Order: sequence, then structure tokens, then C-alpha cells
Amino acid sequence: MPHWSHEPPGYVCPFCEFLAGRDRVNDQRDVVLKSDRATAFVAPRWWPNNPGHVLVIPNEHYENLYDLPAEFGHAVHDAVREIAIALRTAYGCAGVSTRQHNEPAGHQDVWHLHVHVFPRFDGDDLYRSRALPGFVPQTEREPYARLLLDYFAGRVESRTQAR
Repeated sequence: MPHWSHEPPGYVCPFCEFLAGRDRVNDQRDVVLKSDRATAFVAPRWWPNNPGHVLVIPNEHYENLYDLPAEFGHAVHDAVREIAIALRTAYGCAGVSTRQHNEPAGHQDVWHLHVHVFPRFDGDDLYRSRALPGFVPQTEREPYARLLLDYFAGRVESRTQAR
């Protein structure tokens, strides 16, 4: 393993488990966009004023940006861009922010590359807040997933705020 790997021996990757349909936190109903190399889904952990944020992951296991092959990097970036536009339109948010963390010092805590795509609202204090404790139930994630799925199906022109 490269020197920048922090994945412990025997690590069971929650994102690989999710992609294989074996995850207990996320549900396949959370998936809003999928290609052969990247998957986007409504995240199970939310920030107080940014509900319905989306995670984009490569469909193969790469721990961090350093390990990510270009073809998967391009697929992840393309999905991030599509999700950003979808959030802006379907959620009616005022903007979008993205985050991607590498290594413990970079605040990475899941050893599978992932990009957060946050809907942003005026005065939301995203960077001064912490994630809410625990996971949001799928029943609360579902309306956000539905808005994005409707957008990608061409059924959404523009929405007011989903929150």
C-alpha cells in the first residue's frame, strides 16, 4: 500500500458495501445518478441547514485522490457537475459547494474517495457547523432523492427550496 493509505487491515468499506447492495445505512433508493464508473446518492448524514446533500463516489474502491485513476476521476467530476446543476434546479438552492477530503489530517474518515455536493442557502453557515449526529432515516432522504430523480427524468423545470 502507498504511504498515504490509512485504510486499516480488514477494512470493510461502507461505500463498497453500498455499491454491492449490502449497506445498512444507505438504500438503493438513495441513488440519483449512476454511470459505469461513478454513483451519486443522497447522503445519510446531514448538516443542519443543508439537507439532502449528495455524495459522489467511484464505482471501484480507491481510497483517496492520490490513488484515483484518471478515467474514474473524470467520471466522478462529471457526476459532481451534473449533481450541482440538479441541486441548483431541483432544490431551488442559492448555490452549491463541494468538498473532498484526503487522509486524517484532511478530515477523511471513510477510506473510499467521495465528494460531498452541498446545496447552499443564504446564511446557512455550512463551514461553521458540524454534521448532525447519527444518520437521517431513508424516509427523510427520499423526498430529496425524488426531486433529483425527477430532474434527471426531465420532469422538473425549477423548484422552490425543498427544505
